[in-house]
Amino acid sequence: MVRGLYTAYTGMINEQKRLDVISNNLANSDTVGYKTERVASQAFDDVLTIKIRDNSVGYNNLPIGSMSLGVKIGETYTDYGQGSYRETGNTFDLALQGDGFFTMRCPNKNGDSVTRYTRNGCFTMTYDGFIVDPSGNHLQGTGGDLQVPVDATIVIDKTGGVYANGEYVDTILLTDFEDYDYIEKYGDNMYQTVDGATEKTCTGLINQGYTEQSNVNVVSEMVDMITVTRAYEAGQKVMQTVDNMLDSSVNSIGRVG
Repeated sequence: MVRGLYTAYTGMINEQKRLDVISNNLANSDTVGYKTERVASQAFDDVLTIKIRDNSVGYNNLPIGSMSLGVKIGETYTDYGQGSYRETGNTFDLALQGDGFFTMRCPNKNGDSVTRYTRNGCFTMTYDGFIVDPSGNHLQGTGGDLQVPVDATIVIDKTGGVYANGEYVDTILLTDFEDYDYIEKYGDNMYQTVDGATEKTCTGLINQGYTEQSNVNVVSEMVDMITVTRAYEAGQKVMQTVDNMLDSSVNSIGRVG
């Protein structure tokens, strides 16, 4: 009977985690370059019941059964599907089509620079011609920090070639990876590599004057939120039912007349 409390509890914890992920997706539905997160569930490891001091099997402790305490979060993963485009007409708004990421040089708290990656193509030009994101991180070209003449007309072609008044300046550095399991989110729309990440040739194309919106489907997320809420309520009802049964067992059935 008490086992029912644990099973209901683990189910509620699982639904709470799913709700947190859905809420974060909805909060970032307008975040440029944001990729939806999903949650996979799995059964808790079986808890074995053991025979102890049983002389029929030479006093060996052997499992006589198993029971599951419900579900737990298997993993939280990212859906890297293409987001929709929004036309802005701004020179340094860039949207990626296909796989890959913009490569950014980001300063850390120690004053050093680290390389991170993003699908957020909202860039601006500084007074000295460097192309940066809203946080001041530098967009990378094949020659390092991308810099263009401040008074020139800038055209960026599909392959990332940057031209100032028709003259070639540099090519935007796009990076892609063999396995996205080896990159992790940093903030809402930045990514960084972990041990084992392997780069590969990027086939993504760039659309100037557009931004890639998040790939969050708001309607789908709202439906999932309702489903999660109903499952959470079901877990609550199970706990209340088991609690009432325990109360009856202790205070009614077990009462000595």
